[in-house]
Amino acid sequence: MRAAVFSQPGQPMSVDELALPEPGRGEIRLKVAACGVCHTDLHVLKGEVAFPTPAVLGHEVSGVVDAVGPNVDGAAPGDRVACSFIMPCGACGYCVRGREDLCETFFAYNRLKGQLYDGSTRLYRPNGEPVAMYSMGGLAEYAVTPATSVFPLPESVPLNDAAIIGCSIFTAYGAVRNQADVRPGQSVAVFAVGGVGTQVLQMARAFGASPVIAVDIRGDKLEKALEMGATAVVNGAEEDAPARVRELTGGRGVDVAVEALGSPVTARQAFESVRDGGKVVLIGIAAAGVEVPLEITRFVRRGVTVVGSYGAKARSDMPEVIELARRGAVDVSAPITRRYALDEVNDAYAALAAGEIVGRAVIEME
Repeated sequence: MRAAVFSQPGQPMSVDELALPEPGRGEIRLKVAACGVCHTDLHVLKGEVAFPTPAVLGHEVSGVVDAVGPNVDGAAPGDRVACSFIMPCGACGYCVRGREDLCETFFAYNRLKGQLYDGSTRLYRPNGEPVAMYSMGGLAEYAVTPATSVFPLPESVPLNDAAIIGCSIFTAYGAVRNQADVRPGQSVAVFAVGGVGTQVLQMARAFGASPVIAVDIRGDKLEKALEMGATAVVNGAEEDAPARVRELTGGRGVDVAVEALGSPVTARQAFESVRDGGKVVLIGIAAAGVEVPLEITRFVRRGVTVVGSYGAKARSDMPEVIELARRGAVDVSAPITRRYALDEVNDAYAALAAGEIVGRAVIEME
């Protein structure tokens, strides 16, 4: 099969021939339809997040089941599916307690070593050299993933567009439903409305938030935000964003502020935009070691909560996310504004790095 192989930070990926991956026990091989272009991959490409090399990145995937390994129930070749980027082991202490978003096996094996849970990769060069996997390694024609991360798609959901369910929409659900617990009528502000922030807008709208305020420094992204669920927009390059958010909420601030970039500037703005007793949810990934100073006294006296949210809970949440897509409460097609072929993978990530992508881009395998 062909795959985009990452060999060194700061260098282009190469589209190489790899051996067809074989699924192990409890695993599924997919014929990949599409893979989302995500900022988290970009952090790895730039060397801001350490990861073994050579590697195949890509973790936001849709496709068709091609083969199943032993001990797999409920999936068969030909099934249309989307995959969660968090691939829960189902057996660690966090998974057993229902916190699959914190699966320690996923972090220890996959995120640190680029492996699946028997301690080996499924990707190899024709000469036998192992190639690490970032999640399932979705920037390839085929990918192997634990069956715990694979979920059937209704026929009404376009297969290629469904790729974005597995990370950006999945992440938005985890932030809005699980960590923020947004209720109808609560106010929400989203800081940075790129590929993930756009989905937070959609999810906030789906759960009845009002108003939903989008904050960014790009006019084109704010225009898109109005299409995707924002009821008001704030251009942080032209005005004091926290002050404007408070003005839009009668001086109180929002009930929930979601920071979707991983920037100290926007994280602080989010903190300064919530009402007393409000909640800040941080979902943007930053380079290792990046910190943000926040006022301790406000935590104590005004009861502001700051919480992180990496994703959602695959087996309990993905069916609900897909149902939201089936009902049209969340649109999987409108956020996608650019489509690339696998041979154009470096162009896609260069555009992402330059801030040129409004909404989400996907790599389509055919």
